[in-house]
Amino acid sequence: MSRWKLMPPTALLLGAIAAPTVGAAVPLKIVGFEDMSCRAWSASKADAEQRALYVSWVRGVLTGHNYANPSQQVSAISSGTVEQYVNRYCTEKPLGNFSDAAFRLSDQFSGRNAVITK
Repeated sequence: MSRWKLMPPTALLLGAIAAPTVGAAVPLKIVGFEDMSCRAWSASKADAEQRALYVSWVRGVLTGHNYANPSQQVSAISSGTVEQYVNRYCTEKPLGNFSDAAFRLSDQFSGRNAVITK
């Protein structure tokens, strides 16, 4: 007799429900600042030292991208370009996080123009 006929219908239902979660993506753990919001980014405009820290963090993300993706390097990019890009992103998505702007920046400037997928 087939094993499918021996399984109770509830077991089949539970298996079907659990199956999609088996390959679910692990949430990204961002090592950054306590407040990564676009609100915090915008507020840092008045604090040159804090803004410089934020820009340096974004540049570190780009360096990490280059390390992890040697065939899709982000070219040399100035701090001014980083700042302008994140300013534009945060203007368009004021409830977003500037960490997302850093990831989109790596997408755009590496020539990939697509979000990294596994």
